Amino acid sequence: MPTVIFQLPDGNERKVTAAPGTVLMQAAVSHGVDGIVAECGGNASCATCHVYVDDQHTELVGPPNDVEDEMLDFTAAERRPTSRLSCQVQLSDALDGLVVHVPEEQV
Repeated sequence: MPTVIFQLPDGNERKVTAAPGTVLMQAAVSHGVDGIVAECGGNASCATCHVYVDDQHTELVGPPNDVEDEMLDFTAAERRPTSRLSCQVQLSDALDGLVVHVPEEQV
């Protein structure tokens, strides 16, 4: 099962293990990761699950689709080249060790 490391704005980190096929947002919410609000429940319509994928993993995660790309224009925190909505990232064994950074604000 893949383990994801959430780097929190306060400098702490949370390691979360989830089954392959689990959406990154759901893994965060079910483990109580602070900063992942997920107001829309994973429908890519609120941008409150915004994360920054660590540079070393951006190719593995891949680019956002058109809907996600548009929604990323409405994030509360600065949009960066590594921005993704965690509700659109499906975990796999290939993403074991994935590091994502949670922005300081989501709403």
